[in-house]
Amino acid sequence: MAPRLDFLSWWMKDTQKGTPVVVKMENPNFSVVEINGADAAFRPVEKNRGKNAKQVTWVLLLKAHRAVGCVTWLVTVLWDLLGGIKKRVIQRQGVAVEKGKLLFRIISLFLVISLAVLAFEVVAYLQGWHFGNHNLHIPHTSDFERLFHMAYVAWLTFRAEYIAPPIQALSKFCIVLFVIQSVDRLLLCLGCFWIKLRKVKPRISGDPFKVDDVEGSVCSYPMVLVQIPMCNEREVYEQSISAICQIDWPRDRLLIQVLDDSDDESIQWLIKAEVSKWNQKGINIIYRHRLIRTGYKAGNLNSAMSCDYVKDYEFVAIFDADFQPNPDFLKQTVPHFKDNPELGLVQARWSYVNKDENLLTRLQNINLCFHFEVEQQVNGVFLNFFGFNGTAGVWRIKALEESGGWLERTTVEDMDIAVRAHLNGWKFIFLNDVKVLCEVPESYEAYRKQQHRWHSGPMQLFRLCLPAILKSKVSPWKKANLILLFFLLRKLILPFYSFTLFCIILPLTMFVPEAELPLWLICYVPVFMSILNILPAPKSFPFIVPYLLFENTMSVTKFNAMVSGLFQLGSSYEWIVTKKAGRSSESDLLAAAERETKSIEQQKIHRGASESELVELHQLKELKEAAVEPVKKANKIYKKELTLAFLLLTASVRSLLSAQGVHFYFLLFQGITFLLVGLDLIGEQMS
Repeated sequence: MAPRLDFLSWWMKDTQKGTPVVVKMENPNFSVVEINGADAAFRPVEKNRGKNAKQVTWVLLLKAHRAVGCVTWLVTVLWDLLGGIKKRVIQRQGVAVEKGKLLFRIISLFLVISLAVLAFEVVAYLQGWHFGNHNLHIPHTSDFERLFHMAYVAWLTFRAEYIAPPIQALSKFCIVLFVIQSVDRLLLCLGCFWIKLRKVKPRISGDPFKVDDVEGSVCSYPMVLVQIPMCNEREVYEQSISAICQIDWPRDRLLIQVLDDSDDESIQWLIKAEVSKWNQKGINIIYRHRLIRTGYKAGNLNSAMSCDYVKDYEFVAIFDADFQPNPDFLKQTVPHFKDNPELGLVQARWSYVNKDENLLTRLQNINLCFHFEVEQQVNGVFLNFFGFNGTAGVWRIKALEESGGWLERTTVEDMDIAVRAHLNGWKFIFLNDVKVLCEVPESYEAYRKQQHRWHSGPMQLFRLCLPAILKSKVSPWKKANLILLFFLLRKLILPFYSFTLFCIILPLTMFVPEAELPLWLICYVPVFMSILNILPAPKSFPFIVPYLLFENTMSVTKFNAMVSGLFQLGSSYEWIVTKKAGRSSESDLLAAAERETKSIEQQKIHRGASESELVELHQLKELKEAAVEPVKKANKIYKKELTLAFLLLTASVRSLLSAQGVHFYFLLFQGITFLLVGLDLIGEQMS
């Protein structure tokens, strides 16, 4: 029960400080009263007064009932969690085959040691020994107790002299990195605030397509090539091709390439049918499939750019299979190239059709909104450089060719071409107001694989690009920005200190109090940084605590990916297509309904086709209707996350012995977050 605030005693205490009051009446109808203090009837009654043995018994029974209820609730929660673990383990497909066994073994070793130390110190705590008293003398003890006490004192000495110093040194190094990265993020936010305040953004002067000669107005539109690379995109190919085919641009100045790398023959036929349908409507669209599928997306794009007809086009727009641009996309992006021969790339912002689908998509929306509105926009305005996002962008084909084209040496071909173009002197523009609809992963498995590729590729690219950066003729400031900020600070330091500081050092300091971390590092600065991250998505403020905890949880995957890319381990070369759900916006659904009402027009188009084409389209339609959705896999368990969950929970129990309140709550909630993620209980739940 909450403590009762006894305002009456406080009031009486204050009133008794005054001087005695004497009341005199002219007419002696009343007696004279002298007030020296509070009347006994109004004085507070002692708490223990009037309680008999029966009342004390009822109070004790009530407290016991509450304690039993709390213990029952904890046991129920623990039983449910164990049931969830058992349900994941007994399923044959439910165990995740993870890379990075060395990291898992290190975390497991820390867990075993922490459990042993916790048991050792709990016994010492029950004996009444203080953790910091090395010279504690216990009289009248047995030989076993005396031996245990000597071992405990030896452990305290060894901990203070040999374990604490390296942990303190590593923690100080990580704290310095943490402060530097926080300052960098703060400067980015200040730059974004300045852009908002001054309303700085790229603008188009006049009408770039308007000419005096009406007959020559069409010729003012440059030739644009649109590429849609895809691979086994059964869920999203139709809506993506449909949205891109409705782009408002002269048809004779536009060519759409559908670059299909699918290895599933049924999906190939479905995409061919969609391309053929739009080709019958007069859209200049072609289907292209490689026989030799090497180099993933980079190889696919490089193969498409080698076609002879590409030399007739000036710009190329790239959209991944789940992107749905607005009809005016090219009219909002291509005009920026006019009268700006040094401009090589125009990048648009992503917008998410499924950002409110579940907690995982909401947390991703926070991260990506900060990435585009703060990082990309600030770097575009102040540096004319940022990492290409691989899609929803328009390139000048000349810039691609002079920069070496698409290379298959990494899994981040978009960042690779952006760095090489920047070293060749090309400038970039980011359009924060131009948004393209797309999807974010809805399951943790898909998101985890995506993040692994996004954090292993940059480190692999850094090894390859470092000699070229040092030998390039760009200014020293641009070299320093690429090496120190773009690669080291934002791609290497961030996952390193996040994992090391909050997932390893912090729980270890609970067992080594001599290396305790400051409170501002655990509480104040991370909360302030999370508030800055969430500012571009103000509607997500209720999720600030889950966001902070989940980002620390993802640091395990990012750290493992960073190490894989830096040392060129096998997992850094993996490319797994992110699973899509095929979500559609309201405008897409309305457009689909409108297309179904145009059956008469479609019949007229089919009458103009040859008989063989009609037979092929009919077969493809039957194949599409007979296509069965792939069976979803069962949820997985992730061993590294689960092991870290138990390590953090063990550290939280140890923090209770030291009465460290903030540390306990942080470790407890962070451990629960790791537990939920390790059991794959966040995001879309598989059947």
